[in-house]
Amino acid sequence: MPVMDVFNQKKEKVSEIQLKDEIFNLPVKKTVLHEVVTMQLANRRAGTASTKGRSEVAGGGRKPWRQKGTGRARAGTNRSPIWRGGGIVFGPKPRDYSYKLPKKVRKLALRMALSSRFQNANILILNRMDIEGPKTRELVSILKHFSLNNALIVTPEAENTLSLSSRNVPGVKVLPSKGLNVYDVLKYDHLVLLEGAIPRIEEALSA
Repeated sequence: MPVMDVFNQKKEKVSEIQLKDEIFNLPVKKTVLHEVVTMQLANRRAGTASTKGRSEVAGGGRKPWRQKGTGRARAGTNRSPIWRGGGIVFGPKPRDYSYKLPKKVRKLALRMALSSRFQNANILILNRMDIEGPKTRELVSILKHFSLNNALIVTPEAENTLSLSSRNVPGVKVLPSKGLNVYDVLKYDHLVLLEGAIPRIEEALSA
């Protein structure tokens, strides 16, 4: 089992923690990560794009001119797709882009994403992160101690104070362990885990 140092907010080592090999030290397969990230992005799509076909565009009830004798091409409606202001052919309609991959694949991808961060030495473990009230300055100060400017902070439970403190910090996101996902783990350069979140992550991802 890999062993990692646990630091406090002042960058002082306070203890060590063992991480499970099957969660933090797996061989990483990019194809599995790609499948799950693609699914997550598809599930976020609104799917609200919409256009009107010739039967939905206003007007067009009257034949623009008589069929013969004008020297012009015959026309039955000014709502034809070849006319300006006419209907759209094969345009987008509201649809649901979401789909699901098997739960085992999603769990495996999250374990691989965490392993990728561990193998690249992009994981930092803090014993806790205490901030008095929602104060962005305090959070920025803590991150500066560790030279982090792009990080995902994972907490054991939803932390309202930390979330509010991080709202105006570009490149920083606070997430409870329950909401941990492949896209966010890979999106940010560093992963900051609060010590209390690790048992919850290992419990959720254990086979």
